[in-house]
Amino acid sequence: MNADQVISPTARYELMRESMSANTPSSDVAFTASVKAVQERRGSRKSYRRMEEGGSWETRVTPELAAFLGERDSAYLATANSAGQPYIQHRGGPKGFIRVLDDKTLAFADFIGNRQYITTGNLAENDRAFLFLMDYAHRQRIKIWGRARVVENEAELRAKLMPEGYEARPQQAILFTIEAWDVNCPQHIPQKFDAADVAAALAARDARIAELETELAALKGEPASAH
Repeated sequence: MNADQVISPTARYELMRESMSANTPSSDVAFTASVKAVQERRGSRKSYRRMEEGGSWETRVTPELAAFLGERDSAYLATANSAGQPYIQHRGGPKGFIRVLDDKTLAFADFIGNRQYITTGNLAENDRAFLFLMDYAHRQRIKIWGRARVVENEAELRAKLMPEGYEARPQQAILFTIEAWDVNCPQHIPQKFDAADVAAALAARDARIAELETELAALKGEPASAH
């Protein structure tokens, strides 16, 4: 067994970061030479070069990202196998089911589902991963590149990550180490609202209507109508 087989994904990530040039922009995780060539050909490379020179993408959890994650009840996790075949799997739970463990690490309980285990199998041979998070109500999306690993036999960690009162069975945990993240523009994002939020807004409206009707009836000296 060689050193690459025993070193943890997190330690391997830190070693990789140390070996990279300090001048390498974090956006290079997505802007490969091929991508930059297309940007150059289509006229957007100049603006992205300015972005890179100005500091590029965030690489750690900021208060803004933590707040955004705290409101999410849905996410898409992308992985690929060793042959490069991609796969995207939806992950959901109560708001805030994706937890911030530290300024580089996200984690969530992985609930028992259809038992295909494609994500688990992909991460066993290729730890590169990607989180895509949507906020349809505010027409905002965040993309997070990183490395992920499955933790199978740590009951204490699963219990820590399990949302309180949520009726699901956690089978394992997934830890996600952030390399870079970016916020997309709202262009072409349809505005949608969660059913629970709509129901709450309608209930508040109906309660206010009933209150106003009661006040109006009192002003007219009429008995309030029953609701």
